[in-house]
Amino acid sequence: MTATAHRPTHDTTHAAAVEQITERPLWLARSLAALRIAFGVTFLWAFLDKTFALGFHTGYDQQGNLDRFGDAAWINGGSPTTGFLSFAIPENNPFKGFFSGLAGNAVVDWLFMLGLLGVGVTLLLGVGLRLGAAAGALLYAFMYAASLPLENNPVVDDHLVGIIVMAVLVAGAAGHTWGLARWWDRTRLAQRLPVLR
Repeated sequence: MTATAHRPTHDTTHAAAVEQITERPLWLARSLAALRIAFGVTFLWAFLDKTFALGFHTGYDQQGNLDRFGDAAWINGGSPTTGFLSFAIPENNPFKGFFSGLAGNAVVDWLFMLGLLGVGVTLLLGVGLRLGAAAGALLYAFMYAASLPLENNPVVDDHLVGIIVMAVLVAGAAGHTWGLARWWDRTRLAQRLPVLR
């Protein structure tokens, strides 16, 4: 009886949230969806480039020679984090020792790559947006910390903007337009575990 009394409240709350989403202006819903898709492509492309060394950032050696699908590719044993963590951290970064110690660690490589893939897929599909955006914000936070001190602005860079965008996508329910969130939110799993919405 308690479960029966609780369920309508949950359904009513969810129905009210869906109604609020459908009442927002179409231009806003489409703008949020476009932002979500653009960031999804960014994450998924980073995953693909690092996996296969496609030459858009991954695949260049120290002399600047490109070797697509070569040794730098993750599928060929390359480390997707070593280049950045070994050479891109500023010398006066307060966390340089920490980040340099992570370079080449297989667990870090797997977590990073699974994070890129997971965030990219959730943003593109619009499902599991809460977890995907949280993981994206965490990746951005680590990259922000690794970029300190910032070169062009003392406080804000593209990583911090990325963290804000992840929060906006969740708050704006960006997966409901041009995404699968409407269907996903009605699934038994998403209703049982709202964190998966």
